[in-house]
Amino acid sequence: MQPSFDPEAPARATAPRRAEPPTYGSTMLPKNLALIEDNAAFAGFLTAYFQSNDVAVTVFSDSDDFLQSSQAYDFEFYVVDLQLPGVSGLDVVRLLRRRVRSGIVVVTGENDPEVVDQVLDAGADMYVVKPAPAEQISIAVKAVHRRLQRVATESTTWKLDTRARTLTTPVGACLPMSDTDLVVMGCFLRAEGKAVSHAEICRQLGREPTDEAANWLHATIYRLRRRVEAATTETLPLHSQSRVGYVFRMPLRTD
Repeated sequence: MQPSFDPEAPARATAPRRAEPPTYGSTMLPKNLALIEDNAAFAGFLTAYFQSNDVAVTVFSDSDDFLQSSQAYDFEFYVVDLQLPGVSGLDVVRLLRRRVRSGIVVVTGENDPEVVDQVLDAGADMYVVKPAPAEQISIAVKAVHRRLQRVATESTTWKLDTRARTLTTPVGACLPMSDTDLVVMGCFLRAEGKAVSHAEICRQLGREPTDEAANWLHATIYRLRRRVEAATTETLPLHSQSRVGYVFRMPLRTD
């Protein structure tokens, strides 16, 4: 019998029997997800289920706390409630879709066709109505994750051409690069997907790694990101890692 959530007896809500361990390929669960849900009992119920399937879950009970987190845009998947303290779940979905390619499943008690349309228009991949068994939510997460992985294998490579001084997005948009842009992107090219520290980027740019230089670097990367977003539908997959630096989260190569 599938487990279900009983709001009147949260203490009895336990994780179901452990499923087969997921292999993070094209058919299983993501490695980690953010659960943005203000109902502590329901959040605990889902967390126990996903953790029993080897998914690292970070719970945010308030949308403002989530958006202020240094990890906000670093998760592989997002499960979002609509009725949240602070910023609405719908606005959270809109903000996420502007910054990440990760999967987004909305789980809420609202079952209104107009609301469903709003959620999907905002950028959510799927909609699940409460109360729903954990397995049903898991199936939705798996389906979205599988589709996104398939899309990711098609064309996600960014290309840096140092001679032509351009950066080409996966959809073919070509952006001119300044001297500073080339140095910054060169750091991520050499890093091959690993994080690059603020200090290392500053040194490559001929600056001492001071707090002032770190602020200047942040502004430089912000301007680069804005230019990419203004010129194409793509979002620069460049993310900040707290106390570390920056990481480019998609394939980056040069011809």
